[in-house]
Amino acid sequence: MRSVIGINDLSVQEIDDLISTAKDIIANPAKYSDVCKGKKLATLFFEPSTRTRLSFEAAMYELGGNVIGFSEPNSSSASKGESVADTSKILSCYADILVMRHYKEGAPYVASRNATVPVINAGDGGHNHPTQTLADLLTINRCKGKLSDITIGYCGDLKYGRTVHSLISALSRYTGIKTVLIAPDKLALPGYIRKDVLEKNCMPYKQVSSLEEAIPELDVLYMTRLQRERFATDDEYECLKNSFILTPDKLVDAKKDMCILHPLPRVNEISVAVDEDQRAKYFEQALNGKYMRMALIMKLLEAAKDGNKEAELEHRTDLVCDNPRCITATEQELQHKFVLTDEERGTYRCIYCDTKAR
Repeated sequence: MRSVIGINDLSVQEIDDLISTAKDIIANPAKYSDVCKGKKLATLFFEPSTRTRLSFEAAMYELGGNVIGFSEPNSSSASKGESVADTSKILSCYADILVMRHYKEGAPYVASRNATVPVINAGDGGHNHPTQTLADLLTINRCKGKLSDITIGYCGDLKYGRTVHSLISALSRYTGIKTVLIAPDKLALPGYIRKDVLEKNCMPYKQVSSLEEAIPELDVLYMTRLQRERFATDDEYECLKNSFILTPDKLVDAKKDMCILHPLPRVNEISVAVDEDQRAKYFEQALNGKYMRMALIMKLLEAAKDGNKEAELEHRTDLVCDNPRCITATEQELQHKFVLTDEERGTYRCIYCDTKAR
Protein backbone atom coordinates (compact mmCIF):
# COMPACT_ATOMS: atom_id res chain seq x y z
CA MET A 1 0.00 0.00 0.00
CA ARG A 2 1.42 3.37 -0.98
CA SER A 3 2.45 5.42 2.06
CA VAL A 4 4.41 8.64 2.61
CA ILE A 5 6.94 8.35 5.42
CA GLY A 6 9.61 10.75 4.12
CA ILE A 7 9.51 13.49 1.53
CA ASN A 8 11.65 11.39 -0.82
CA ASP A 9 8.79 8.90 -1.07
CA LEU A 10 7.40 11.46 -3.52
CA SER A 11 9.07 12.21 -6.83
CA VAL A 12 9.60 15.78 -8.01
CA GLN A 13 6.81 15.28 -10.53
CA GLU A 14 4.46 14.05 -7.82
CA ILE A 15 5.30 17.04 -5.61
CA ASP A 16 4.67 19.41 -8.51
CA ASP A 17 1.36 17.62 -9.20
CA LEU A 18 0.34 17.95 -5.53
CA ILE A 19 1.12 21.66 -5.66
CA SER A 20 -1.02 22.02 -8.79
CA THR A 21 -3.87 20.12 -7.13
CA ALA A 22 -3.59 22.26 -3.98
CA LYS A 23 -3.79 25.43 -6.06
CA ASP A 24 -6.89 24.09 -7.79
CA ILE A 25 -8.44 23.30 -4.39
CA ILE A 26 -7.79 26.92 -3.34
CA ALA A 27 -9.40 28.22 -6.53
CA ASN A 28 -12.30 25.72 -6.71
CA PRO A 29 -13.10 24.33 -3.22
CA ALA A 30 -16.61 23.18 -4.13
CA LYS A 31 -15.17 20.86 -6.77
CA TYR A 32 -13.56 18.76 -4.01
CA SER A 33 -16.24 18.86 -1.30
CA ASP A 34 -17.42 15.26 -1.80
CA VAL A 35 -14.40 13.41 -3.23
CA CYS A 36 -13.82 11.48 0.03
CA LYS A 37 -17.45 10.88 0.90
CA GLY A 38 -17.74 7.58 2.77
CA LYS A 39 -14.00 7.47 3.59
CA LYS A 40 -12.47 7.63 7.08
CA LEU A 41 -9.16 9.10 8.20
CA ALA A 42 -7.67 7.81 11.48
CA THR A 43 -5.39 10.17 13.37
CA LEU A 44 -2.89 8.35 15.62
CA PHE A 45 -1.14 11.06 17.61
CA PHE A 46 1.27 9.75 20.24
CA GLU A 47 2.81 13.23 20.63
CA PRO A 48 1.15 16.66 21.14
CA SER A 49 0.08 18.57 18.03
CA THR A 50 -2.26 21.40 17.18
CA ARG A 51 -1.65 22.52 13.58
CA THR A 52 -0.79 19.15 12.07
CA ARG A 53 -3.59 17.16 13.66
CA LEU A 54 -6.31 19.75 13.16
CA SER A 55 -5.22 20.53 9.60
CA PHE A 56 -5.48 16.82 8.72
CA GLU A 57 -8.93 16.71 10.29
CA ALA A 58 -10.01 19.88 8.50
CA ALA A 59 -8.59 18.52 5.24
CA MET A 60 -10.60 15.30 5.48
CA TYR A 61 -13.81 17.06 6.49
CA GLU A 62 -13.49 19.53 3.61
CA LEU A 63 -13.10 16.58 1.25
CA GLY A 64 -16.40 15.17 2.54
CA GLY A 65 -14.85 12.39 4.64
CA ASN A 66 -14.91 11.52 8.33
CA VAL A 67 -12.26 11.37 11.07
CA ILE A 68 -11.63 8.97 13.95
CA GLY A 69 -8.60 8.52 16.19
CA PHE A 70 -6.86 9.82 19.31
CA SER A 71 -4.75 12.84 20.21
CA GLU A 72 -2.60 11.40 22.99
CA PRO A 73 -1.22 7.92 23.77
CA ASN A 74 -2.90 7.73 27.20
CA SER A 75 -6.26 7.56 25.45
CA SER A 76 -5.15 4.60 23.32
CA SER A 77 -4.11 1.01 23.97
CA ALA A 78 -0.48 2.17 23.76
CA SER A 79 -0.91 3.00 27.48
CA LYS A 80 -1.46 -0.74 28.00
CA GLY A 81 1.69 -1.62 26.08
CA GLU A 82 0.24 -2.26 22.61
CA SER A 83 2.88 -2.07 19.87
CA VAL A 84 2.81 0.35 16.94
CA ALA A 85 2.56 -2.64 14.61
CA ASP A 86 -0.55 -3.97 16.33
CA THR A 87 -2.15 -0.52 16.60
CA SER A 88 -1.74 0.03 12.85
CA LYS A 89 -3.19 -3.41 12.05
CA ILE A 90 -6.24 -2.73 14.21
CA LEU A 91 -6.87 0.81 12.93
CA SER A 92 -6.63 -0.51 9.35
CA CYS A 93 -9.84 -2.39 10.10
CA TYR A 94 -11.68 0.84 10.86
CA ALA A 95 -10.25 3.48 8.52
CA ASP A 96 -9.23 3.95 4.88
CA ILE A 97 -6.04 5.93 5.63
CA LEU A 98 -3.89 6.48 8.75
CA VAL A 99 -1.98 9.56 9.91
CA MET A 100 0.61 8.98 12.63
CA ARG A 101 2.71 11.27 14.80
CA HIS A 102 5.07 9.53 17.20
CA TYR A 103 7.92 10.51 19.51
CA LYS A 104 9.99 7.49 18.37
CA GLU A 105 11.83 7.83 15.08
CA GLY A 106 10.70 5.21 12.58
CA ALA A 107 7.32 4.48 14.18
CA PRO A 108 5.29 5.56 11.11
CA TYR A 109 7.52 3.34 8.94
CA VAL A 110 6.69 0.38 11.18
CA ALA A 111 3.01 1.29 10.86
CA SER A 112 3.28 1.40 7.06
CA ARG A 113 4.79 -2.11 6.98
CA ASN A 114 1.92 -3.52 9.04
CA ALA A 115 -1.14 -1.51 7.98
CA THR A 116 -3.37 -2.59 5.12
CA VAL A 117 -4.21 1.02 4.25
CA PRO A 118 -1.95 4.00 3.38
CA VAL A 119 0.01 5.64 6.21
CA ILE A 120 1.12 9.28 6.33
CA ASN A 121 3.93 10.31 8.65
CA ALA A 122 2.87 13.39 10.61
CA GLY A 123 6.24 13.63 12.38
CA ASP A 124 8.45 11.03 14.07
CA GLY A 125 10.75 12.45 16.73
CA GLY A 126 13.49 14.57 15.18
CA HIS A 127 13.44 12.52 11.99
CA ASN A 128 10.86 13.30 9.28
CA HIS A 129 7.84 15.54 8.78
CA PRO A 130 6.95 15.25 5.07
CA THR A 131 3.57 16.99 5.10
CA GLN A 132 5.07 20.07 6.77
CA THR A 133 7.57 20.07 3.92
CA LEU A 134 4.72 19.97 1.43
CA ALA A 135 3.22 23.01 3.16
CA ASP A 136 6.61 24.73 2.98
CA LEU A 137 7.01 23.98 -0.72
CA LEU A 138 3.54 25.27 -1.61
CA THR A 139 4.20 28.47 0.36
CA ILE A 140 7.55 29.07 -1.35
CA ASN A 141 5.97 28.35 -4.73
CA ARG A 142 3.12 30.78 -4.11
CA CYS A 143 5.51 33.46 -2.80
CA LYS A 144 8.28 33.16 -5.37
CA GLY A 145 6.44 31.54 -8.28
CA LYS A 146 9.03 28.73 -8.43
CA LEU A 147 11.02 26.18 -6.43
CA SER A 148 14.33 26.67 -8.22
CA ASP A 149 17.06 29.34 -8.34
CA ILE A 150 16.51 30.64 -4.80
CA THR A 151 18.71 31.24 -1.77
CA ILE A 152 17.19 29.91 1.43
CA GLY A 153 18.45 30.44 4.95
CA TYR A 154 17.60 28.07 7.80
CA CYS A 155 17.89 29.67 11.24
CA GLY A 156 17.81 28.23 14.76
CA ASP A 157 17.64 24.56 15.67
CA LEU A 158 19.11 22.78 12.65
CA LYS A 159 20.25 19.74 14.63
CA TYR A 160 16.90 18.48 15.88
CA GLY A 161 14.62 20.32 13.44
CA ARG A 162 12.94 17.60 11.39
CA THR A 163 11.20 20.22 9.23
CA VAL A 164 14.60 21.64 8.21
CA HIS A 165 15.98 18.20 7.38
CA SER A 166 12.97 17.34 5.21
CA LEU A 167 12.92 20.69 3.37
CA ILE A 168 16.65 20.55 2.58
CA SER A 169 16.15 17.06 1.20
CA ALA A 170 13.15 18.11 -0.90
CA LEU A 171 14.87 21.18 -2.40
CA SER A 172 18.00 19.15 -3.21
CA ARG A 173 16.09 17.82 -6.22
CA TYR A 174 15.47 21.28 -7.65
CA THR A 175 18.04 23.36 -9.52
CA GLY A 176 19.85 26.51 -8.47
CA ILE A 177 19.26 26.17 -4.71
CA LYS A 178 21.75 27.95 -2.46
CA THR A 179 21.64 27.17 1.26
CA VAL A 180 22.70 29.28 4.24
CA LEU A 181 22.83 27.52 7.62
CA ILE A 182 22.41 29.93 10.55
CA ALA A 183 22.88 28.24 13.92
CA PRO A 184 25.06 28.02 17.01
CA ASP A 185 27.64 25.22 16.89
CA LYS A 186 25.66 23.02 19.29
CA LEU A 187 22.61 23.17 17.01
CA ALA A 188 24.38 22.87 13.64
CA LEU A 189 22.95 20.76 10.83
CA PRO A 190 23.97 17.10 11.31
CA GLY A 191 27.04 16.13 9.34
CA TYR A 192 25.33 13.29 7.49
CA ILE A 193 22.79 15.72 5.98
CA ARG A 194 25.57 18.05 4.85
CA LYS A 195 27.45 15.13 3.27
CA ASP A 196 24.62 12.95 2.01
CA VAL A 197 22.28 15.70 0.80
CA LEU A 198 24.02 19.04 0.25
CA GLU A 199 27.46 17.86 -0.84
CA LYS A 200 26.27 14.74 -2.65
CA ASN A 201 23.93 16.89 -4.76
CA CYS A 202 26.59 19.59 -5.29
CA MET A 203 24.41 22.19 -3.56
CA PRO A 204 26.38 25.30 -2.56
CA TYR A 205 26.02 26.08 1.14
CA LYS A 206 27.68 28.01 3.91
CA GLN A 207 27.43 28.05 7.69
CA VAL A 208 27.23 31.34 9.58
CA SER A 209 26.61 32.31 13.19
CA SER A 210 24.94 35.67 12.54
CA LEU A 211 21.39 36.20 11.28
CA GLU A 212 22.20 39.82 10.39
CA GLU A 213 25.11 38.68 8.23
CA ALA A 214 23.00 36.26 6.22
CA ILE A 215 19.72 38.12 5.76
CA PRO A 216 20.57 40.47 2.83
CA GLU A 217 21.11 37.60 0.36
CA LEU A 218 18.09 35.49 1.25
CA ASP A 219 14.99 34.91 -0.87
CA VAL A 220 13.50 32.74 1.88
CA LEU A 221 14.20 32.78 5.62
CA TYR A 222 13.11 29.62 7.43
CA MET A 223 12.98 30.26 11.18
CA THR A 224 12.69 27.44 13.72
CA ARG A 225 12.11 27.24 17.44
CA LEU A 226 14.46 25.51 19.82
CA GLN A 227 12.58 22.38 20.80
CA ARG A 228 12.87 21.85 24.55
CA GLU A 229 11.59 18.29 24.16
CA ARG A 230 14.57 17.31 21.97
CA PHE A 231 17.25 18.41 24.47
CA ALA A 232 18.89 16.01 26.92
CA THR A 233 18.74 18.54 29.78
CA ASP A 234 16.86 21.75 30.61
CA ASP A 235 20.17 23.50 31.28
CA GLU A 236 21.30 22.88 27.70
CA TYR A 237 18.01 24.28 26.38
CA GLU A 238 18.11 27.36 28.65
CA CYS A 239 21.66 28.13 27.51
CA LEU A 240 20.67 28.29 23.84
CA LYS A 241 16.98 29.29 23.74
CA ASN A 242 17.59 32.97 22.95
CA SER A 243 20.34 32.39 20.36
CA PHE A 244 18.46 33.88 17.40
CA ILE A 245 15.43 36.17 17.54
CA LEU A 246 14.00 37.86 14.43
CA THR A 247 12.90 41.46 15.04
CA PRO A 248 11.85 44.24 12.61
CA ASP A 249 15.24 45.96 12.86
CA LYS A 250 16.96 42.84 11.54
CA LEU A 251 14.81 43.01 8.40
CA VAL A 252 16.04 46.46 7.34
CA ASP A 253 18.58 45.00 4.91
CA ALA A 254 16.41 42.09 3.77
CA LYS A 255 15.02 41.86 0.24
CA LYS A 256 11.59 43.45 -0.16
CA ASP A 257 10.19 40.21 -1.59
CA MET A 258 11.85 37.83 0.84
CA CYS A 259 9.40 35.45 2.50
CA ILE A 260 9.66 34.46 6.16
CA LEU A 261 8.56 30.94 7.04
CA HIS A 262 8.22 29.09 10.33
CA PRO A 263 6.69 25.63 10.89
CA LEU A 264 5.16 26.87 14.21
CA PRO A 265 4.60 26.93 17.08
CA ARG A 266 6.90 29.83 17.83
CA VAL A 267 8.12 30.77 21.27
CA ASN A 268 10.12 33.99 21.06
CA GLU A 269 12.26 33.45 17.96
CA ILE A 270 10.05 35.76 15.86
CA SER A 271 8.86 38.97 17.47
CA VAL A 272 5.10 39.51 17.14
CA ALA A 273 5.99 42.89 15.63
CA VAL A 274 7.18 40.99 12.53
CA ASP A 275 3.66 39.63 11.97
CA GLU A 276 2.59 42.88 10.32
CA ASP A 277 5.42 42.72 7.78
CA GLN A 278 4.19 41.69 4.31
CA ARG A 279 7.08 39.24 4.11
CA ALA A 280 5.75 37.21 7.07
CA LYS A 281 4.14 34.11 5.55
CA TYR A 282 4.04 31.65 8.45
CA PHE A 283 0.30 31.86 9.11
CA GLU A 284 -0.37 31.50 5.38
CA GLN A 285 2.04 28.57 5.51
CA ALA A 286 -0.16 26.86 8.12
CA LEU A 287 -3.20 27.29 5.85
CA ASN A 288 -1.26 25.93 2.89
CA GLY A 289 -0.64 22.81 4.95
CA LYS A 290 -4.34 22.01 4.90
CA TYR A 291 -4.51 22.29 1.10
CA MET A 292 -1.45 20.09 0.55
CA ARG A 293 -2.79 17.49 2.98
CA MET A 294 -6.08 17.47 1.08
CA ALA A 295 -4.17 16.83 -2.15
CA LEU A 296 -2.07 14.08 -0.55
CA ILE A 297 -5.05 12.30 1.01
CA MET A 298 -6.77 12.20 -2.39
CA LYS A 299 -3.63 10.92 -4.09
CA LEU A 300 -3.02 8.10 -1.60
CA LEU A 301 -6.66 6.98 -1.50
CA GLU A 302 -6.65 6.82 -5.30
CA ALA A 303 -3.40 4.82 -5.30
CA ALA A 304 -4.82 2.47 -2.64
CA LYS A 305 -7.34 1.15 -5.12
CA ASP A 306 -4.68 -1.07 -6.71
CA GLY A 307 -4.03 -2.76 -3.34
CA ASN A 308 -0.33 -3.37 -4.01
CA LYS A 309 2.16 -3.45 -1.14
CA GLU A 310 5.33 -1.44 -1.65
CA ALA A 311 8.50 -3.49 -1.94
CA GLU A 312 11.02 -3.18 0.89
CA LEU A 313 14.60 -2.17 0.21
CA GLU A 314 17.34 -4.77 0.50
CA HIS A 315 18.72 -4.63 4.02
CA ARG A 316 21.10 -6.14 6.54
CA THR A 317 19.93 -7.55 9.87
CA ASP A 318 23.31 -8.22 11.47
CA LEU A 319 23.76 -4.61 12.65
CA VAL A 320 22.27 -2.91 15.71
CA CYS A 321 20.87 0.64 15.95
CA ASP A 322 22.15 2.44 19.04
CA ASN A 323 19.87 5.48 18.73
CA PRO A 324 17.74 5.60 21.91
CA ARG A 325 15.09 7.64 20.02
CA CYS A 326 14.67 4.88 17.40
CA ILE A 327 11.53 2.77 17.46
CA THR A 328 13.78 -0.32 17.64
CA ALA A 329 14.60 0.67 21.22
CA THR A 330 11.06 -0.04 22.39
CA GLU A 331 9.01 -1.91 19.78
CA GLN A 332 8.30 -5.52 20.63
CA GLU A 333 10.53 -7.99 18.75
CA LEU A 334 11.26 -5.46 16.00
CA GLN A 335 14.11 -6.62 13.79
CA HIS A 336 16.93 -4.13 13.27
CA LYS A 337 17.42 -3.37 9.57
CA PHE A 338 20.09 -1.34 7.80
CA VAL A 339 20.27 -0.24 4.16
CA LEU A 340 23.34 0.72 2.14
CA THR A 341 23.21 4.49 1.53
CA ASP A 342 26.75 5.12 0.26
CA GLU A 343 28.41 2.27 -1.60
CA GLU A 344 31.73 4.12 -1.97
CA ARG A 345 32.06 4.72 1.77
CA GLY A 346 30.29 1.49 2.73
CA THR A 347 27.79 3.47 4.82
CA TYR A 348 24.76 1.66 6.22
CA ARG A 349 21.91 3.52 7.94
CA CYS A 350 19.03 2.30 10.06
CA ILE A 351 15.93 1.83 7.90
CA TYR A 352 13.79 3.38 10.66
CA CYS A 353 15.74 6.44 11.88
CA ASP A 354 18.68 6.92 9.45
CA THR A 355 21.29 6.46 12.19
CA LYS A 356 24.65 5.39 10.76
CA ALA A 357 25.89 1.93 11.65
CA ARG A 358 28.93 2.11 13.92
